[in-house]
Amino acid sequence: MTIETAEVPGYIAGTWNIDPIHSYVGFVVKHLMVSNLRGYFTAFDGEIVTAEDDPLRSSVVATIDLTSVDTGNKQRDEHVRAAFFETDTYPTMTFRSTGIRRAGDGYALDGELTLKDVTRPISLELEVNGFSPDPFAPDPETGARAGFTATGEINRTDFGVIDNGPVPGGGAIIVGEKVKIVLEIEAVLRTETADRRG
Repeated sequence: MTIETAEVPGYIAGTWNIDPIHSYVGFVVKHLMVSNLRGYFTAFDGEIVTAEDDPLRSSVVATIDLTSVDTGNKQRDEHVRAAFFETDTYPTMTFRSTGIRRAGDGYALDGELTLKDVTRPISLELEVNGFSPDPFAPDPETGARAGFTATGEINRTDFGVIDNGPVPGGGAIIVGEKVKIVLEIEAVLRTETADRRG
């Protein structure tokens, strides 16, 4: 049996906090099947652990505040919160990784997504953008930042995300079932956990 490992240039093992100010958690969905509707979440947090022995043993957990959804229209946002997400009952969405593996020239991040109390496996294409010293850290000699890009697709109906109410003021919001997930993540190293590697 071959044990799969990975080498990442400039890799730093440790525990990282997702920086919401410099990160983006967004989605794209078809609207009326003729255009793309884009939105994002402004409130989320998470933790990334880059493993000491091998990057493929790393992990991530994240929580997204569904009430923070922003599609660029206040009325539509209110409808999405109430009718699609039902945020009074289900205010958050969570992701927990179950593994990382090589996929072509890149990586795949496997995990479990929980939305509206429904948990299903998902897989995201993962790109490691790199590791860098952190000039904003209290101690720039030990501070570091890391960047990751992840994309994937889910079917919202698998999680019970359907239109459960009329649009305020009349009209209709007709969106596709497939939702593209777009993540641009910057994370800050907890310096007491750092284990620098070349």
